[in-house]
Amino acid sequence: MIRVLVIDDQLQIRSTISIALGMKTGFEVVSVESGERGLQCSENRDFDLAIVDIYMPGIGGVKTIKQLLQRKPGLGIIAMSGVQIKLTARPVLDLMPLLPGLANIVYLHKPFRPKELLAAVEKAIVSRAMTAPSNDMRDYIDHDGYEMEQ
Repeated sequence: MIRVLVIDDQLQIRSTISIALGMKTGFEVVSVESGERGLQCSENRDFDLAIVDIYMPGIGGVKTIKQLLQRKPGLGIIAMSGVQIKLTARPVLDLMPLLPGLANIVYLHKPFRPKELLAAVEKAIVSRAMTAPSNDMRDYIDHDGYEMEQ
């Protein structure tokens, strides 16, 4: 079972992700509305993947991601945002890999289609499994024939 923590202040986004992943076997999804709640959940439960909105009230996504990775360095991360930088009209996620400690995470631009979400989840799962060879997710991928539908 792959445990996914979804952190986004928009109920519609949390619901969309929960529904899309809930239709796939092997996912357990927990959704929360803020970075603070996400960090609280991560204290009490062990997650394999976190999908985090970058711009949220309170503790923002970048700080939330950094704290999640401090607690669990091998955690798979998908950062998502629909914000564009006004001066360049480039999505903010294009610049995130330049921030220290955020180069090896998966980025998902909002709005996204379920197919794009599933591709990002697969990429994050494979990336995490390859960086932690003793991880149970590697066994899940290698031995159970897990594959995302496209």
